[in-house]
Amino acid sequence: MKNYDIVIIGAGSVGLPLSYYLSKKGKKVAVIEKRHSYGRGENKAAIGGIRATHSDPAKIKIGKMSIDIVKGMEKEHGIETDWITGGYLYPVYDEAKEKALKSLLATQKEFGLNIDWIEPKKIKKLVPGITEEGLRGGTYSPQDGSASPLKVAGAFYKLSVEAGTDFIFDEEVISIDTEDDLITGIKTNKEEYQANVYINAAGGNARELGELCGLDLPVYPDSHEAGITEPVKPFFKPMVVDLRSDEQSSNFYYYQNYEGQMVFCVTPEPKIIGKDCDSTSEFLPLAVRRLLAIHPRLKNIRVRKTWRGLYPMTPDGSPIVGWTDNVHNMFLAVGMCGQGFMLGPGLGKIISEMLVDGTNDYDFILKQLSLYRAFEGNELLK
Repeated sequence: MKNYDIVIIGAGSVGLPLSYYLSKKGKKVAVIEKRHSYGRGENKAAIGGIRATHSDPAKIKIGKMSIDIVKGMEKEHGIETDWITGGYLYPVYDEAKEKALKSLLATQKEFGLNIDWIEPKKIKKLVPGITEEGLRGGTYSPQDGSASPLKVAGAFYKLSVEAGTDFIFDEEVISIDTEDDLITGIKTNKEEYQANVYINAAGGNARELGELCGLDLPVYPDSHEAGITEPVKPFFKPMVVDLRSDEQSSNFYYYQNYEGQMVFCVTPEPKIIGKDCDSTSEFLPLAVRRLLAIHPRLKNIRVRKTWRGLYPMTPDGSPIVGWTDNVHNMFLAVGMCGQGFMLGPGLGKIISEMLVDGTNDYDFILKQLSLYRAFEGNELLK
C-alpha cells in the first residue's frame, strides 16, 4: 500500500494544475492516470479558448483566475504557452439573441468581467470580412484569450513534477474500498493506494469512477468535432462565437491561433451521446458551411486536420465541484462540460486553497456547483 496525503485520479485539464498547486503547498500528492501520459483525454482535444465570459458567478470567477495564470506563465515560470489576449466576440444577427446577451451584461459586470455591447462598425474592424448582412452588434470581452492546450498541459506537468508530485501512468482504478462513509484505499490494475483525500478529476470517466464508491454522478459525455487549417498571416484576434442554430448545429466558434491557423468547432444538434471519438464524414461539410456563413473571406483556406473529443456534460451545463455526502473524503472536480481547459488552472488553484488553507472565500462556488443542486436551467454561453 502506497500512502499519500492526496490522490488525484485523472492527469488532464483539472488534475494537472490541481496537482501542482497542492504539491506547491507541501502536500504529498499522487496522480493516477490510466493512459500512457498526461493530457491524453479531453485536454488533447481542446481547441485552446480560455474565457471568463460566462453567465454565472462561479465560472466567471474561475475563468478570470485561469486567464491570469496562463497569461502569466511565461513571466512567472519562463514557460511559453502561446497565449493571445484576443478576446471573445459574440456577433448577433437576431433580436432574441441580442436581448439575451444584453440581459447578461449586468451580472457579468457585477462580478468583474470586462465586457460590453459593441456596434457592427467595431465588430467589422475586429474581424475583417465577417458577414455584415443582418449584423446587429454583439458582446465583446477583450481580456479573454487562447493558448496551446499541449503547451499548457506540459507546463503544469513540469511544474508539478518539480513541486514533488508523483505521476503514475498506465494504471486504472478498478476498485475503491470504503468503511463508515470513508474511502480506506483504492486499487488499480497494478497497485494499492491510500490517502487522506481522494479527488475525482477523471473527465469522461468520472461517472464510472464514482460508481466504484456508490456515487451517482450525473456526468454523461457527448462528442464534438473540431478542425484546424493551414496557417495564414494573422488578421483577427477574437474567438468568434456564432450562436445561431440550424438543423445540424446549435452554435459554431473559431479563432486564429498563435501560428496563424484557424481552429474551429461545432456544437452538434442533436447531441452525439457516448464516448466515440472517431472522426466523421459529416463534420467538415457542416463546419465549412457554418464558417462561410459567418466569415466568407475564409473560403479558400485549406483544412489540415479534424478530430473529435468528449464533453463530459451535466444536466445544466456547469461543473460539479465539492465534497460528497456519501463518501466524506472524496472531492469532486468533474463534469467540466467541454470547458476543462479554460476552467482547470483557476479551479486547481481554488481547490488547493480550499483543501489546504481552509479558505471560505469560494463557498459560493461550492454552493453553485454542488453535486446536490437542482440542476435546473442551462447556461446560455456553454
